[in-house]
Amino acid sequence: MRDLPTGVKGRVVIAASVAQRPFRGGHTWVFLQYLLGFRRLGWDVLLLDRLEPGMCTDADGRPAPVRESVNFRYLDDVMERFGLRDSYALFCDDGRECLGLHREEALRRVADSDVLLNFMGFMDDEAILSRAGLRVFVDIDPGFGQMWRALGLADLFARHNRFVTLGGRIGQEPCGIPTCDLEWIPTRPPVVLAEWPVQPLDPGAAFTSVATWRGDFGPIDYAGRRHGLRVHEFRRFTDLPARTGQPFELALDIHPRETRDIQHLEDHGWTLLDPLCAAGNPDAYRAFIQHSRAELMIAKSMYVSTRGGWFSDRSACYLASGRPVIAQDTGIRSLLPTGEGLLAFGDPDEAAAAIQAVAADPVRHARAARAVAEEYFDSDRVLGSLLARIGAAPVPAGAVS
Repeated sequence: MRDLPTGVKGRVVIAASVAQRPFRGGHTWVFLQYLLGFRRLGWDVLLLDRLEPGMCTDADGRPAPVRESVNFRYLDDVMERFGLRDSYALFCDDGRECLGLHREEALRRVADSDVLLNFMGFMDDEAILSRAGLRVFVDIDPGFGQMWRALGLADLFARHNRFVTLGGRIGQEPCGIPTCDLEWIPTRPPVVLAEWPVQPLDPGAAFTSVATWRGDFGPIDYAGRRHGLRVHEFRRFTDLPARTGQPFELALDIHPRETRDIQHLEDHGWTLLDPLCAAGNPDAYRAFIQHSRAELMIAKSMYVSTRGGWFSDRSACYLASGRPVIAQDTGIRSLLPTGEGLLAFGDPDEAAAAIQAVAADPVRHARAARAVAEEYFDSDRVLGSLLARIGAAPVPAGAVS
């Protein structure tokens, strides 16, 4: 007999990196949306994370034991803050130690689960994977993993039996992402709408975003084309503050040695903020978004060049907060309604026009933004549909694909 709390429909296990990236509120929210969203639907949830000693630091950036590290404290504080203190296991020292739940309890819950959602193949511990019957690879960076496998560089997909992606156009023309002969199930980034209520508009607020200049992955040469990073797209749009006369604030994770790009952005009217200050925990990140006028979302070159239909989890949070999103087109025009609340652009002229449109009628676009979030990104609908399409639950009423 399964050991589930009374009234619980089933158990979802989420394998994802939170402790390795402390003080990055947006990154943390990616997984909170799933944890809180599944819990809203009546499912028991468990987060599996991992740390090795060399990854851990104290508050001054010095190496620290796992138990004394800011990494562990950050994870533990976040899980307590959202009522998930008994719903995580942090594997350390090659899995020999486990904080949060005891190792044996965590493995038992995995064996008793309906599905393991493994984000970007983060969890590769065979002791864990072998206990999960339904192992789902969740692709939140479409293009990178597929090209690595096609080029023989890495295979993130092994040991999984379902494949979910934020690339809504994978397998369709003219998407340039290889399928790797796998059946990809498209989904959208979920937002727990109750956690992201609409906030009053501030007419003096800036257009904003939170971004990483380069990120963890390097450019990839595939099929005769180089697929790059956000930096390679952003440089095309640096004159937007001057062209539109609007204020722009960017919480930008950029290396201080990138002095030329930093100076260029500041010279062209961008106010650069330290993301660890502006969005260093889930609450700060949410407040930053809710005090914005709108988001300008410039995507990674990989997403733009492949036309895979990727849409940002961060942009979904802006929409839910009643904040319009001006999004670089990655193929989303065929997947989502654009024009009010969500506006798509392909070049600097279209971006400038969209910015001016939002500035001219902020109330209309704010109202439309929330409506888009409710229709397309509500976690109740997105996650209910996802469970059904991976075979973990019946199709719920009102689900969206």
